[in-house]
Amino acid sequence: MTARIAFLLGSCLTIGNLVAADPPFIAAFERFARHGDIDPIAAGSVLTSELSCTACHASSRESLQAKRGPILDGVGSRLKADWLLRFLLSPSVEKHGTTMPDVLSSLPEHEQRSAAEALAAFLISMKQTFPDIKASGANPVPSEFWTRGDAARGRTLYHQIGCVACHAADESYDVVAVKPSPLDEMLDQLEPDELKELGLSSAARRFESVSLPKLAEKYTSESLTFFLLNPEHTRPSGRMPNLQLQAVDAADVAAWLLRSDNGNDAEHSNARRTNATPFADKQLDPNLMQRGRELFVQLRCVNCHEVKGITAKPAAVAFEELDLTTKHSCVHPMKDSPSSAGEGVPDNSVRKAGQPVFVLDPLQTQALTAAKSAGQSSDVLNLRLLQHNCYACHDRNTLGGVGRDRKPYFETVGGIDIGDEGRLPPTLTGVGKRLTTNWMSSVFNGKGVIRPHMTIRMPVFPSEVTKPLPGLMAAADGQESKPIAADQVFAKANRDELLKAGRQLMDMGCVQCHSFKGEALPGVVGVDLEGATQRLRADWLHDFLKDPGALKARTRMPTFFPSGRSQNPEVLGGDTELQLAAMHAYLSDLANQPLPAKIEEARSKNYELIPVDRPIILRTFMPSAGTHAIAVGHPQKLHFAFDAEQVRLAEIWTGRFLDAEGTWFVRSAPPASPLGERRYQMTSGPLVAQLKDLETPWPELPNLPIKFRGYRVNKAGDPSFLYDLGPFEITDYITASDEHTLRRTLSIRTKRSTPELNDQLWFRVASNLPLTTTLMASASTDSNSVGYTVTNSDGLSVSLQTSARSTLTNVGQLRTMGESAEWILPVSSRDDLSLELDYRW
Repeated sequence: MTARIAFLLGSCLTIGNLVAADPPFIAAFERFARHGDIDPIAAGSVLTSELSCTACHASSRESLQAKRGPILDGVGSRLKADWLLRFLLSPSVEKHGTTMPDVLSSLPEHEQRSAAEALAAFLISMKQTFPDIKASGANPVPSEFWTRGDAARGRTLYHQIGCVACHAADESYDVVAVKPSPLDEMLDQLEPDELKELGLSSAARRFESVSLPKLAEKYTSESLTFFLLNPEHTRPSGRMPNLQLQAVDAADVAAWLLRSDNGNDAEHSNARRTNATPFADKQLDPNLMQRGRELFVQLRCVNCHEVKGITAKPAAVAFEELDLTTKHSCVHPMKDSPSSAGEGVPDNSVRKAGQPVFVLDPLQTQALTAAKSAGQSSDVLNLRLLQHNCYACHDRNTLGGVGRDRKPYFETVGGIDIGDEGRLPPTLTGVGKRLTTNWMSSVFNGKGVIRPHMTIRMPVFPSEVTKPLPGLMAAADGQESKPIAADQVFAKANRDELLKAGRQLMDMGCVQCHSFKGEALPGVVGVDLEGATQRLRADWLHDFLKDPGALKARTRMPTFFPSGRSQNPEVLGGDTELQLAAMHAYLSDLANQPLPAKIEEARSKNYELIPVDRPIILRTFMPSAGTHAIAVGHPQKLHFAFDAEQVRLAEIWTGRFLDAEGTWFVRSAPPASPLGERRYQMTSGPLVAQLKDLETPWPELPNLPIKFRGYRVNKAGDPSFLYDLGPFEITDYITASDEHTLRRTLSIRTKRSTPELNDQLWFRVASNLPLTTTLMASASTDSNSVGYTVTNSDGLSVSLQTSARSTLTNVGQLRTMGESAEWILPVSSRDDLSLELDYRW
């Protein structure tokens, strides 16, 4: 049970005939401040702006600018009168967690009802026609389109375009099954204390949604549809952004939101109706409307809500000078466990006319006090992101990101599985160093769309909100671009040579995941590389191409320059910096360059890959090796697939290699399967694991952190896979040593300053062995080595070759696990090892 929920169970307060339900709900405060993820000053600053304290109490700190409430011009055309009356009488009951305070609390209790009716009459009298929406080919506008909403389609849009990043999803809505990321799988395995120790509590935590009122009682279909089309028109603060809906889209989403069963519990709904009488007969009384206008000024409603012709009346006391502990304060602290309802009732007799009441819980009060006493914030960017709930979708410096329970709703068009990187909003960590300010401005203006394969839409916020953000992000991350190697090496080769080499390098891998000028291999759904050099800062692009994993954690972008070395010696003499310069030159001039040859010519080729003179390496999707598969085919007709996500040898087979048509042309086609025969799928799980004892099963998921660091290719064309597994740095080299044997050479180096591990480390040589397995030892022709071999029930033999003087002459354990046996070796975390395994079948 969260602290907030536990608090609310005992916190409903009675004020006269009304119920003051919960304290204000601020999404960033609830998700981060309640759990100590942000400091009290940042938390209090968010509260200050979201509660609009500085709308009345001026502050010299621009970062505390008040959110303010909706513009009320034309509100009589937008809201239903009875709902508005109920909301004025008891805001926090009518909309749970609202930031609207109790504005009637300074009036005597017997006057509050009549005052609410007068205010409602004045507001409802302000009518305004809705704007005309012009139709176009891309935006059809049927007559009275707001009456034609399709609730079923609106339900789908609501769950796909990003609404559920902030608001609750319908639990009955079905999403496309998506394989959990390795991080999410790990979070499921860890206990709360382990999550805390690893700093993953925030990533594992589920958080509350921004609640919606009973929308059918508040809006008509016309008013809600027009609000969804342009939220900024009435809410210039941008807390509700524009999701770039077409007219028919907005009508569909409105139809879904106005469905009869959208939400709040019946008890509260009935209580509201009991307290409210029909208001239609009173709302047109001129005297009542005039009284409402006077109250609108007297109660300082105009300080938060804009109405033409009425001027705001700021309070005399500045925000920094407020004393939140006095009975005259706008803040009424809730008690953790009130012994009676009376303990939570504000004393109206000491309140000044026009003074609202914010009922805050203790943590909110403490945070507000901290912000009041603080100086100018040094992290304005973080505060802006918190205020506008950008962290609901994006993470920055480990803070925020799509919640675990919300990730399934972030899908790709067609349900194609291209991993979290392809379907979730990108990280904002280092974004000021990654993107140019011009491109960031385009994104914020709704023009920078390069991921059409994602169903979620980047919303558009008001220009006043977004205009400072590119500069803030650039300043926070270091906006000065350093000279890049590409600029320094252009002199080494003429431009035509660089452009030719750049096109060749694009053809060697980039075309499998990216489009070029809108053209791609059929089925490719990655980001179009046209304009990449205008979007990305040159120095960041250089560093990213050289080592993707160093700049983007868990990226699917492969490493073409492992350890900074080119794997294509035939291009520009294998000079890494020249090749990077060539890629940059080609992308910079892509509009004038021919497309990569594979896009232009691949459809005329035979798609079966046949290794002839050297191995073939293909990154693809495979049933056995997943979406991070690296398939390697050899002229000796011995082939294998390596899973770069789980860093393991996944499958071996003989005969024919692979058909590349699905990889190159039909991304939504089933994963590629080997064409050959005698296929063996290797056991899942890591090479190395900690075991408490010999009865502990080998883990399916690694209990040691994994990081794949790419692969390097030798002159013969064979890859060596590089990865970290817990305390080890591993080089995993696999090649066909002859027509019958795949030879695997593992170099396992212990990282420096590796602490002693609590449990014994073991290396698994082979598994799925017959229960009757015995180790067969044979002396090598080299007297300094000895070999041991086991064979499984399918005829696959695995041999271990090691030095006779090595600590591994103790060949470990053959242990029974379920219906088979496995061969494991004890490993010291203090020794560097070299192992050689032969697979024959």
